[in-house]
Amino acid sequence: MDYVDFLQWPAMVMTILAAWLIGSLSPRRRLIGFCCFIVSNLLWGVWGWHTQAWALIVLQVCLFLMNIRGFTKNQTES
Repeated sequence: MDYVDFLQWPAMVMTILAAWLIGSLSPRRRLIGFCCFIVSNLLWGVWGWHTQAWALIVLQVCLFLMNIRGFTKNQTES
């Protein structure tokens, strides 16, 4: 059994949780949301590498950079 295939499920859960938290009015919850997005980017990247989904990896790198930007902008607002 290939356990890396199961990474798509926690990646999906982290992405949904992150999207929920990003919509919060609380800067602390938004910060946690960006952290969840970053974790999901890493999980999707590992899964994409395993399945040779190169476009998914490029997408996750771009989203990771945008999430780092959101993380830092959220830090300066609070």
